[in-house]
Amino acid sequence: MADGDITLELPTMRVAYEQGALTEADLAPTWHEQLQRWLDAARQAGVAEPNAMVLATANAEGMPSSRTVLAKGLDERGLVFFTNYTSAKSHDLMATRYASATFPWFAMHRQATIRGTVEKVSTAETAEYWAKRPRGSQLGAWASPQSIVVNGRPALESALANVERRFADAETVPVPPHWGGWRIQPEVVEFWQGRQDRMHDRLRFQLTRDGWRVQRLGP
Repeated sequence: MADGDITLELPTMRVAYEQGALTEADLAPTWHEQLQRWLDAARQAGVAEPNAMVLATANAEGMPSSRTVLAKGLDERGLVFFTNYTSAKSHDLMATRYASATFPWFAMHRQATIRGTVEKVSTAETAEYWAKRPRGSQLGAWASPQSIVVNGRPALESALANVERRFADAETVPVPPHWGGWRIQPEVVEFWQGRQDRMHDRLRFQLTRDGWRVQRLGP
């Protein structure tokens, strides 16, 4: 098939969303309990990495960026992920203090989106999560100059080898000073369930001065 033929097919590529519905009566009392419900359902359905989310940020000039990260914490305070504090995403977050994240559970015809301000998690929270990471991932966090241009793959392999030698005799690998967690503190959380004929269900938790309010949005 020629490359041009693929483009011609795009307008007709379509999936019938027939797996479920979402009503106000279905919702959990809070946004984080509802999100936990859908995370659990995605895991039980065998979705690969159900905690994977597309994180969107913008720099000080308003230039947007997005990438996939893994959610590693969820409670009433917000949604947590971990990264290098010198990375491009962290520079964006430090500049604007705002982020959006979407869980795209395509196989279930669902997605959930969180938008709000961000804060760094405490050093204690970072240390608690760090201790649960495999040693190889810990060493990789030390070795990787995240978002920085490197001179080929051999440079990365050399950096990792140096870190492995550095901590070869250490029973535990310490948390790098440049690494830690971010918490998205939601102001808006939307739950989207695909329905037939584009009449999707969109229910939104909106934070107001009087607390959280549930609203239905047009699809």
